[in-house]
Amino acid sequence: IGEECFIGAGAIIRGDYGELLVGRGTAIEEGSIIHCPPLSTCRIGRDVTIGHGAILHSANIGDSAVIGMGSIVSIGAVVGEWAIVAEGAVVTMWQEIPARKIAAGNPAKVIGDVTDEHQQIWGWGKKIYVDLCHRYKEGLNKL
Repeated sequence: IGEECFIGAGAIIRGDYGELLVGRGTAIEEGSIIHCPPLSTCRIGRDVTIGHGAILHSANIGDSAVIGMGSIVSIGAVVGEWAIVAEGAVVTMWQEIPARKIAAGNPAKVIGDVTDEHQQIWGWGKKIYVDLCHRYKEGLNKL
């Protein structure tokens, strides 16, 4: 797990069989589950946001991607750099969501492009979690 990562309460990160790599500045929010089956690797890039209750199973997540609350990213799936997986979406086994695309639904389908405005809004949110990581380390978790 890289530096400046936020790991929320109740998140389950299982690297017991496979290899799990989490890049710097990534936020794994409360209740998320990340797991790898034997002999596989789950790669989560830098500055990724994994929403509350999301499930990732041996996936490859590109830098700055957003995985929405309650979504599922299944075995072998790839989510590109700055892609957004909407809340509750299901990225099926071996499916690929291209870079800078928005995917929603079950199964997930590309519904649009990530705009500069999306990147600005999510960039702000990502900074909040890095700040929260520092606050917890310093014992300043009170508002």
